[in-house]
Amino acid sequence: MEFETVIGLEVHAQMSTKSKIFCGCSTAFGAPPNSHTCPVCLAMPGSLPVLNRTVVESAIKLGLATDSTLNRENRFARKNYFYPDLPKGYQISQFELPIAEHGKLDIEVDGSSKTIGITRIHMEEDAGKLVHDEQEAVSYVDLNRAGTPLLEIVSEPDMRSPEEAVAYLKKLHAIVRYLDICDGNMQEGSFRCDANISLRPRGREKFGTRTELKNMNSFRNVQLALEYEERRQRDVLLDGGSITQETLLWNPDTNRTEPMRGKEEAHDYRYFPDPDLIPVRLDDAMIKPLKDSLPELPDARRSRFMQDFELGEYDAELLTTSRDLADFFEAANQACKQPKKLANFIGTELLRAFTAEEISKCPVQPKELGKLIDMIESGAISGKIAKAVFTDMLAGGGDPEKIVQEKGLVQMSNEDELVGFVREIIAANPEQAQQFREGKEKVLGFFVGRLMKKTGGKANPKLANDLFRQELG
Repeated sequence: MEFETVIGLEVHAQMSTKSKIFCGCSTAFGAPPNSHTCPVCLAMPGSLPVLNRTVVESAIKLGLATDSTLNRENRFARKNYFYPDLPKGYQISQFELPIAEHGKLDIEVDGSSKTIGITRIHMEEDAGKLVHDEQEAVSYVDLNRAGTPLLEIVSEPDMRSPEEAVAYLKKLHAIVRYLDICDGNMQEGSFRCDANISLRPRGREKFGTRTELKNMNSFRNVQLALEYEERRQRDVLLDGGSITQETLLWNPDTNRTEPMRGKEEAHDYRYFPDPDLIPVRLDDAMIKPLKDSLPELPDARRSRFMQDFELGEYDAELLTTSRDLADFFEAANQACKQPKKLANFIGTELLRAFTAEEISKCPVQPKELGKLIDMIESGAISGKIAKAVFTDMLAGGGDPEKIVQEKGLVQMSNEDELVGFVREIIAANPEQAQQFREGKEKVLGFFVGRLMKKTGGKANPKLANDLFRQELG
């Protein structure tokens, strides 16, 4: 029997606000346990929530960026459940009236485009964190994270493979970072994902029983977890068994899913409107300035890079992975006007040292990299020397021209300076010289390599090729 995989994602994006969603406590990561708390986020009797306006603005931006419908009136609800890190005994979230609905994201997998529907985007508060003691059978509660603002983005069950799920997740990750509403740090939990996955016989319309996967803190773990659960469910169904609706944890150490608890339904949470918060009403005076301030988003920027800079799809996609990387490329290109060579150098050298999300930490300034590309193009240095110079630039930044002068790395482009070396190498290798004269073109690489070794990589490669051809007759 052939099965079709059905996947839907619930993504939680932690907002990059200085304070929590309903109080003034700091959202800074890594503070001592329970140091960023107050009567509101500790749920002390008599304390009342006050909504953070920046959270609402962030939700509007994301709604606009995903072609969602903004609900001009939306409201908060209480989601009731009991857990040690939830001091109120309920979470303030949104249910029947979320801030945005019916959006979409376009993804591309293996050259095929597909639109993934977004069911809803809603605002809510995060819970605290349990810290389990490794020595004793006790757990500690850290409520620093309680009340941290989240946007939950719930997709339609439109994805049919783990690859599509990861493509959707990466696209959403890029958008929240472009909008500067979330730092996207998956290791710190500020961008995290729960995945619902089920299998059904191919051709059947009714969905199969789903499981929910949690504890996936990287794109790779999302893909591995979905692939494992896809195989597990298929094996169970082929053996005549049935799938249990439950929540599973992904264990990256064993590369397996492990049962956590039975899967809840909406009615289990007994949602009802929060009586302490009035409805949120949006008007044009609030929405229009936010719409006008939206940055150029990844898809639009990729298309412009392909058109304006004549880049291939792969390079354009790579360079627009993050807003910081795209900004770096454009600034560097202003200094050299060599977009294709620059894109290639960034892809092979810069992104070997820093990920697209870490470019802001790079000590090399865009104009310095642009100058380095110019030096390659002018023939002042070879590509090999440029890599060595770039290594020095990464170690402490600095002007590439100054590094080249101080280390004596200027490329040898004088014919009179090189021809003696060329004749010497030919004389020392008569067998290879004869092979070239007999038509074995590949031998030319042998000679150029010998010259590069003799000159410490300083010989101009094009001039070296020309001289060897000339001297070999």
